[in-house]
Amino acid sequence: MAPVTRLDHTVIAVSDWRVSTDFYRDVVGAEVIGVGGDRVAFRVGPNQLNVHGPGVDLSDNVARLPVRPGNSDICFVWAGPIEEAVAHLRRHNVEVETGPVRRFGAGGTGTSVYFRDPDGSLLEFISYEAPPRRVSPDPADADIIVDA
Repeated sequence: MAPVTRLDHTVIAVSDWRVSTDFYRDVVGAEVIGVGGDRVAFRVGPNQLNVHGPGVDLSDNVARLPVRPGNSDICFVWAGPIEEAVAHLRRHNVEVETGPVRRFGAGGTGTSVYFRDPDGSLLEFISYEAPPRRVSPDPADADIIVDA
């Protein structure tokens, strides 16, 4: 058997092509790939989200319980401090639902914030940068570094 080397794509469903395309492009930073007609895919780094939405007929080539708008849960790696992700979401008027919180992901332990796409799917930005650390202000503990 040939080994699997990585995830190629996954599927999300949307209820409005334009609203979702704007969101995934502007908030998530996805490259929008035209697939034909109104249909698009979103590419983030080497990964792709294939999009099912209004007017797409995929016949029987779908999961037994097809993906519906709002039932996805996807994590994206944020390349920078998580505070920058929070500021980015605020600039786009996207509410942070949870976080920043420590979470375990494919790259180990990171710091995450959770938010929702226009259909209600749960999205997460995770940063693997070390959280801020501080040196103890007590001179007796000058060499002790503690989590902030």
